[in-house]
Amino acid sequence: MDNAQNQPDNPAAAPSQESYVGQRVRQLRIESGWSIRALAEASGLAANTLSLIENGKISPSVGTLHRAAQALGVAITAFFEAPAPRQQVVFTSAAARISERFEHGAVEDLTGDFASRGLHPCLVTLAPHNGSGADAIVHTGYEFVYCLQGRVTYTVHGDRYLLTPGDSLLLESHLPHRWQNEEDAPARMLLVLAPTDDRDRPTHRHFSAADPTQ
Repeated sequence: MDNAQNQPDNPAAAPSQESYVGQRVRQLRIESGWSIRALAEASGLAANTLSLIENGKISPSVGTLHRAAQALGVAITAFFEAPAPRQQVVFTSAAARISERFEHGAVEDLTGDFASRGLHPCLVTLAPHNGSGADAIVHTGYEFVYCLQGRVTYTVHGDRYLLTPGDSLLLESHLPHRWQNEEDAPARMLLVLAPTDDRDRPTHRHFSAADPTQ
């Protein structure tokens, strides 16, 4: 009598926790566009240690995972969760967009869970007489801006460009730049950031959180 179906599953067929965590570390590292060496430098961990973790050879401590998580910009729980499939096509209805305030206006992220992290489109609403701040911004890649409403002044490497509705500007983002709404009415623009280094987070340089006391 064949009773093979009544036999317990082979334990070796199920991945160990070390193996699963290692796979998640590798997946999140690759999604961020980092090599093991780059993650080692950012986290302060040895590259050999990270390699052993990713290959399920050692069980990492909570402290080690915390340092890796901080470097990757994720919560430590991301190493234990089943990843949600990343979208290749993202449709965002106007009603579903989430607006977040920053110091001088509001920004609506249009990226969603798009498969590429190298593209950051967003809608920016600027309050009158406000902008990106006094300091010039520098980051990798390219920047595209399309004025939708009002007037936006971009200063790029010392040159000023006044954008009115329908005007656009494309620039190499290593050039020092800043933007300003110098008018008495709000301005609105489509801003597309395209860093060439996946570790770069240009949105952090462009927008600061709103003051919660305001």
